[in-house]
Order: sequence, then C-alpha cells, then structure tokens
Amino acid sequence: MNLDLKNKTTRFFVWAFVLYISWYLLYVLLIKPHTSVDEKLISLLVSQTAMLLKVMGYHAYQSVEDVDMQLVGVDGANPVWVGAPCNALTLFLFFTLFIVAFPGNTKTKLWFIPMGVIIIHVVNVLRISALALISLYAPQYLEINHTYTFTIIVYGIIFLLWMWWVKISLKQNNDAEKN
Repeated sequence: MNLDLKNKTTRFFVWAFVLYISWYLLYVLLIKPHTSVDEKLISLLVSQTAMLLKVMGYHAYQSVEDVDMQLVGVDGANPVWVGAPCNALTLFLFFTLFIVAFPGNTKTKLWFIPMGVIIIHVVNVLRISALALISLYAPQYLEINHTYTFTIIVYGIIFLLWMWWVKISLKQNNDAEKN
C-alpha cells in the first residue's frame, strides 16, 4: 500500500490517526491510572446538572458511589449514573483532534477548540439533566434516549461544529489565496 502524503485528504486522515493513537496511549498509560481527570470531570458534570435541575425548580440530589461512579437525580425518581464513558472527555478529544488535523489558521484554532469543548460540555450537562427528568417522568424511555436519541444529538452537534470549522478554514484559505 502506497500512501500519497501530498494528497490533503490522505494527510488529514494519517495525521488524525497518529494523533488519536498518541492520545489513546497517553490516556491509557498516564492520564487514567495516574490522574483524577475523569473523576473531576464527572464531579463537575454531576454538580452542574444538579444545579441546573434546581434552577428549573426540581429538588435534585447527587451522591458519590465511588470515584468512577456518581449519581444525580430528582427526588421521586431513580438517579442517573454518570461515569467515565459519560464525561465527554473522548468527545472533547475527537473534536480537538479533528480541528488540529484539519488545515487552518493556528490563531483561529486557539479560540475555536476551547469554544467547541465548552459547547460540547454544556450539551452534555443538558443531556444528563434531560435523562434525570426522563427518569422522573417516563423511566421506561430512559435507556432508548440514553443509547440512541442523545447520542445522535450530541454527535450531530459535534458534526455541526466540525462543519463550521471546515467553513471557517476554507474561507481563510480562499482569503489567503486572494491576497
């Protein structure tokens, strides 16, 4: 197999793959076993979800089962479990890697990446809040919404952010070619 690294598409996919493998090894070998990043992100999500539910007028509660599993819910319903797979760290990574691997102005990437991560985080807080409310009002629909509905919504928003980046990047590229 001969890779044409002069082709922009091939270069993008190779670069994205190398970045992903590097991140995966960094996460598995250093971050997960030697830091509390996952636990801190879970705690942040749970506390912000509880706060949002309280602002909406619900009596929300939260508890810590262990460092990898925290619960948030509304009185009268089963709580929602929030663990490492739910904390969106992987989504932050995929979003960031795509932006880094795709051509574009570095200064623009420096504001676009944090903005995108914040948007993804806010969407995740809204997602967990909605799951807590589904657990209260229609628990029979919790699993299907968790597995399908919200997955499609979250990935759809990430896709829209990526498309926004492509549009920004292509516009900057066209503007540079004109000058």
